[in-house]
Amino acid sequence: MTTLVPASALSELNPLPRLLMGPGPINADPRVLRAMSAQLLGQFDPQFREYMRDTQALYRGVFETTNAQTLCIDGTARSAIETVMVSLVEPGDRVLVASFGRFGQLKAEIARRVGAEVRVIEAEWGTVFDIARIEAEIRAFSPKLLACCQGDTSTTMLQPLAELGALCRRHGVMLQVDATASLCGTPLPVDAWQIDCVTGALQKCLAGPSGIAPITLSDALCDVVMRRRHIEEGLRPADYRPGAGRIIPTNYFDLAMIIDYWSERALNHHTEATSMLYAARECARIFLQEGHAAVYARHALASRAIVSALEAMNLRVFGDQANKMPNVTGIWIPEGVSGDRVRSAMLDEFNIEIGTSFGPLHGRIWRIGAMGYNARRDAVLTTIAALETVLAGEHHRFTRGAGIDAARAIYQQG
Repeated sequence: MTTLVPASALSELNPLPRLLMGPGPINADPRVLRAMSAQLLGQFDPQFREYMRDTQALYRGVFETTNAQTLCIDGTARSAIETVMVSLVEPGDRVLVASFGRFGQLKAEIARRVGAEVRVIEAEWGTVFDIARIEAEIRAFSPKLLACCQGDTSTTMLQPLAELGALCRRHGVMLQVDATASLCGTPLPVDAWQIDCVTGALQKCLAGPSGIAPITLSDALCDVVMRRRHIEEGLRPADYRPGAGRIIPTNYFDLAMIIDYWSERALNHHTEATSMLYAARECARIFLQEGHAAVYARHALASRAIVSALEAMNLRVFGDQANKMPNVTGIWIPEGVSGDRVRSAMLDEFNIEIGTSFGPLHGRIWRIGAMGYNARRDAVLTTIAALETVLAGEHHRFTRGAGIDAARAIYQQG
C-alpha cells in the first residue's frame, strides 16, 4: 500500500518569526534554545544526574522553598496538575476547587476523573475570591485538598495567596496552587506562604517552551503520597514492602515513582526528556541570575505600559484592576470592531500574536501578554504600534500615536 505524504511534510521546518504577545506560549529566550541544542546524555550518566540535581536546587531558589521534593514532570503544565491530584486524592476524598476562570474548571475536571467528591466555588470572571468566603466553604465542606490558580490567564486575574496557606493549615486542608501562568512573573514565596504544592510551566514567565513542568511539594503532602508508594515489578529490591495506601491508578503520573526516579535511589521510571531538562535548568538559571525583584519589576513595568497605552487608545481594560495579573492584560473589544479580524491582521501583517479568551469571554475580549523574554520595551512598543495601526483601519475612534506615546512615557519614567 502506498502512503501519500504531502510535499509540505517533506519541506524543512522554517516558521515565520512571530512575536508571541498573547497569553502564552511566548518566545523562548535564545539562551534556552541554545541550551536545548546541547548533546544528549543517557539518563543515568553522572553528568546528567548532576544536571537533574542542579535543576532541583535552582527551582528551590525559584520557588523560595527548602522542599526536598522540588523537581520536574515531563509533560505540559496540565501533566503536573494531574500528577499531583491523581497521586494525592483517592476516590471519595473531598476536593474544594476555587474557580475564577477556565483553569479552575480544569482542576475540577481532573478531580472528578480521579473520583473525588468535588465542590466548586466560583467567582465571577474578572474578579477573585475574598479569603473569608474560602474559609466559610472549607468549614462547611471539610475538604482534603483546596485547589486553585494563582493567576488564571482566561480572565487575567491574580488570586491573593499570602494568607491562604496558613488558613488551610489551621483547618487541616492541603493547598495545591496552579502557577502555570504566574510563576516568575509575580511573587510566590512557597515556604513563607505555607503552600503544600505549586505546579508551574516554562512557556509563560520562565521564557521557555512548553513540555516540562516544575513542581514543589511539602513534606506533609509527600508523606501522604508515599503511603501509596508501589515499585514496579522488575525493580523491586529484596526487602521491598508496598505502601499501606491504595496503589496510585496511573503509571506515568505516579508521583511516588517519579520521586524515586529523581532521588539518589534513581529507580527507573521513564526516560527523562533530556532537552527539556536542559531547558528547565536554563530557564531557572536565567531567572535567578536576574533576580526575583528585578524580574517582577520588569513584568510590572510592562503591564503599566500596556494598560496606559490601551487607555490612551480609548480602550477599556477588563476585570478588577486591583487583582490583575502583571503579565497578561484583558481588553474589551470595542463595539463595531471585529475582534477576529484585528487578531488576524496583527498576525498576517505584523507577525504578532495576541489572544481572545474562553467561554463567556470568547470573542468579547483580547488578551495581550508581556512575559518572560517578551516582557521587554521593544516587544511592548512594537505590539502597541501595530494594534494602533490595525484599529485605525477598523475605524475605532482614538488619537493616532496616543497609545505608543503613553507606553513610551511609562518606560521613560521607569
